[in-house]
Amino acid sequence: MPVVLGIDPGLTRCGFGVVESLPGRRVRLVEVGVIRSSPERDVTERVQRIAGDIRRLVTRHRPDGIAVERVFAQHNVASVMGVAHIIGATMLIAGDAGVPLAMHTPSEVKAAVTGSGTARKPQVQHMVARLLGVDEVGGPPDAADALAVAICECLRPTGERLLDGRAAASETPAQRAWREARAGVRGPDSHWGDAGGARAQGAGRDAVGRDDERRWRR
Repeated sequence: MPVVLGIDPGLTRCGFGVVESLPGRRVRLVEVGVIRSSPERDVTERVQRIAGDIRRLVTRHRPDGIAVERVFAQHNVASVMGVAHIIGATMLIAGDAGVPLAMHTPSEVKAAVTGSGTARKPQVQHMVARLLGVDEVGGPPDAADALAVAICECLRPTGERLLDGRAAASETPAQRAWREARAGVRGPDSHWGDAGGARAQGAGRDAVGRDDERRWRR
């Protein structure tokens, strides 16, 4: 079954979630956690640290796609730059591994998971756990956010792919909301990228876990 790696980009905390897409629009939790970097370190070192762990996740899980949350604007310029650094690093990793990459806005993610593009964070976290069949995700909210991004990509509506633009009869209300939220933000980076290169090989023995990172597996 297809596997998607979701990334909630951040320089201090970068959430990641690996989800397997199952028949019947169901999803299964594979791995979730948060990669951390110390604000006391140089920015270059911090980006290398997070990028290295993302690369190991790609090597270990060999996802069929990577989904990243796209942030349009924030008042905190430093925070925006940190997010941009991690998004760029993830794009490079996806291209090197030959893994397609998609970007989704927060409203798209909320619509896909809850059926409403304006849902609040507790609603999103509740639905993420419910869709994955677990009591709770646990850990920092960045982890649940990354899972939500991965689930969003797994639940892309079938109607999105139809040539005549009509939604398929089997499209769910949540998928319809996802498609409507997505309609206003279409662009070259809103779809799967044409990343080149060979798929990452190897079993990925290097574990992502380090002293400053928490990781959960079902």
